[in-house]
Amino acid sequence: MSDLESLYRQVLAGLGEDTEREGLLDTPKRAAKAMQFLTSGYETNLTEVINNAVFTSDNDEMVVVQGIEFYSLCEHHVLPFIGRCHIGYLPDGQVLGLSKFARIVDMFARRLQIQENMTKQIAEAVQEVTGCRGVGVIVEAQHMCMMMRGVQKQNSMMRTSVMLGDFRSSQATRDEFMRLVGL
Repeated sequence: MSDLESLYRQVLAGLGEDTEREGLLDTPKRAAKAMQFLTSGYETNLTEVINNAVFTSDNDEMVVVQGIEFYSLCEHHVLPFIGRCHIGYLPDGQVLGLSKFARIVDMFARRLQIQENMTKQIAEAVQEVTGCRGVGVIVEAQHMCMMMRGVQKQNSMMRTSVMLGDFRSSQATRDEFMRLVGL
């Protein structure tokens, strides 16, 4: 039995559950395996995620990838937050392979996280690997810590944004990005 599995067994017992009943016999093992997957972002790094998928391009117009679905775990309650990420950038001689945007989002989402930091981490990673003139990231998410407990507001959504380079300094660039993602 792994340490994590043992700890889940302790949590269940601490809740007053009979860890030997049929429905819970394998729960500690399944919960440990699920948590390892949900936090697998700690085991990845940007170089591995990108895997040399940065390509030379003379395109200098805005590139937008929107609606990248993700799920993460709130670092305060270890409850899920689920949403979509929109990324725009202005290439400066290099473009990033399309699937790598989703992989970058997943790398940061699969960590105990707060949305504000995740948004910034995604923006900084895209800027780092592409050397772009600017990047904008918007993340929209629903947080189970706000929906399932506490204030229990079912229709609440949090939206965060980070604008770097030309996206920060140029209102026209920011406006174009917002228009393209439908905000």
